[in-house]
Amino acid sequence: MALVKTTAGVETATLTSTGNAVASAARLYSIYAVCAGSAGSIVLKNGSGGATLATIATPGSATVTINVDFSADGLDFPSALHATLTNVTSVLFVYG
Repeated sequence: MALVKTTAGVETATLTSTGNAVASAARLYSIYAVCAGSAGSIVLKNGSGGATLATIATPGSATVTINVDFSADGLDFPSALHATLTNVTSVLFVYG
């Protein structure tokens, strides 16, 4: 049996500084980030003090955007979806 991902129940959140994008359990499907003038990173954690689930390096260019798609299963955050932003203007999170 194949699972089909639908758009039902998919939501978005935007961060412009470090914090919780989602304050409860979430499954992250993709992110869209607007980079800043210096190279930076997006560190995704299971809650603010939890385990790091992904670290994404960002290029140093204020005119560059990046899109990161996680597998169809997404990336699971059992407690909260927390992001530490360094030299990143904003990040859009697509989650369910």
